[in-house]
Amino acid sequence: MKQFRLPVISLPKLALPAAVQAVLEEADVNLAHRPKLLRLFNNCFPNTLQTAVKLMDDGTTFILTGDIPAMWLRDSVEQVIHYVPLAKNDPALQRIIGGLIKRHMACIRIDPYANAFNESANDWHWNAEDKTDMGPWVWERKFELDSICFSIRLAYMYWKETGLTDIFDAGFKETMRIILDLWRTEQRHLELSPYRFTRDIEIPTETLYNDGLGMPVNYTGMIWSGFRPSDDACDFHYNIPANMFAAAVLGQMCEIAEWVFRDLAFVQELRKLEADVRHGIELYGIYRHPEFGPIYAYETDGFGNYCLMDDAGTPGLLSIPYLGFTSKDDPIYQNTRRFALSAANPYYYEGKVASGIGSPHTPPQYIWHMALSMQGLTASTDEEKLAMIAVLESTDGDTGFMHEGFHADDPSVYTRDWFVWSNSLFAQLVHGAMKDGLL
Repeated sequence: MKQFRLPVISLPKLALPAAVQAVLEEADVNLAHRPKLLRLFNNCFPNTLQTAVKLMDDGTTFILTGDIPAMWLRDSVEQVIHYVPLAKNDPALQRIIGGLIKRHMACIRIDPYANAFNESANDWHWNAEDKTDMGPWVWERKFELDSICFSIRLAYMYWKETGLTDIFDAGFKETMRIILDLWRTEQRHLELSPYRFTRDIEIPTETLYNDGLGMPVNYTGMIWSGFRPSDDACDFHYNIPANMFAAAVLGQMCEIAEWVFRDLAFVQELRKLEADVRHGIELYGIYRHPEFGPIYAYETDGFGNYCLMDDAGTPGLLSIPYLGFTSKDDPIYQNTRRFALSAANPYYYEGKVASGIGSPHTPPQYIWHMALSMQGLTASTDEEKLAMIAVLESTDGDTGFMHEGFHADDPSVYTRDWFVWSNSLFAQLVHGAMKDGLL
C-alpha cells in the first residue's frame, strides 16, 4: 500500500486576532487560581490559529488537521467553531472563517464524496492505490455523511453570529444543490449510487465489503454512509448520529434557501428530504433496550440489525444535542446517554485515572479527550461539566495539550501529540464554563 505521509508542515504563524487575545486575557484573570488549567487553555484555545491555518491568495483558508498534511472537512470546522462567537466584530476572524467556508464549498463541488482535500491539485493521497474515483485535489475519498454536514453547520453558525451574507454567493447555492442531489441519491445507495471504495489492506475497517459497494441495506428514508466520523467503515450503513446531523443541517439549509436565496421551491425540496430522514430515524433508529429502555442505535441496516455502541468522535450518540437534533432533556437521548456512558457500550472504558468513551479506531482501554469534552458540553448539570474539566486537566500527560486517546490507567501513554480538533473542543468547553461563571 502506497501512503503519502509528509513530515509535519510548518505554516507561517498568524498574529492572533484581537477577539482571541481578549479571551486569553480574560482567562489569565479567571483561571489564575488554577495554573495548570490556565496553561492548557492558553495552549489549546489559539492552537488552530498558531499551528494549522494558511490564508490562501484566492481569499480562501486552508486548515491542516494537525499531524497530517491535508484538510478534513469535519476536523477543520471543529478546529475553528469556538472562534465563531468572537467573529462578529473581528475582521481577522471573519477573513479566516469566511475563507474556510468558501474553501469548503469549492471542495464539495470538486468531489462531494471526499472527506479530506489537498492544499493544491498536487495528487497527494493517503493511499495512492485506493480503488475509487480519485482526483488530484483529494487526499482521501471515504464517503462520510457527516463531513458535508459540518461545512453547512459552520456557514449557518457564522451567518447567525455575524449577520454577514457574503459567503452566500452563486457557488454556495450550487453547492447546496449538489448536496441535496447527493443525499437523495444515497437514500437509495444500492440502486443509484456511483460510489465505490476498496482499499487493499489487512485492516477490515479501512475498506468496504461487497466489491466496494458496502453491505446490503433496506430503504428507510435515511442517508447511506460508507464510513464513520472516525474514518472507520460502518458495520451497518445507516449511521444514526450522522443522519441526525443531516436532519438538523437540512433545517439550516432551508433557512438559508428561504431567507438568503429566496427560493421557496428549493426550500420545499429540502424540507421533504429532512422529513424523510427524521421519519427514518424514528422508525428504524430506535432500539428497545432491556436495561435502558428506548435508545438510539449507533447504526442500522433497515433490516432489523443494529450496532449498539458509541464512538468518541463527533457526531456520536453523546453529541446529539450538540448537533442540534434534540435537547439535552429529551427522554430517549437521556436513555441513550446512560447507555453510552456505561459498560453496556463496548467502547466505554474504566481505569485507574479516568472513565470515558474510546473508539474501535484506537486500542482497547484508550479514552478519548474529545469524548470527555463532549460529555462536558452536553452535561445537564454544572457539577458534571466541572467534573469533566477536572478529568481533562489531569489527563494531559503533562504535555499542556489534549490528545486523541490516552490509556485509562496512565495518561502519559497516548496517541497523537498534535490533534488540533481535540484541543479546540476542550477550549470550547472551558471557555463556555468561564462565560457561565463556573470557573
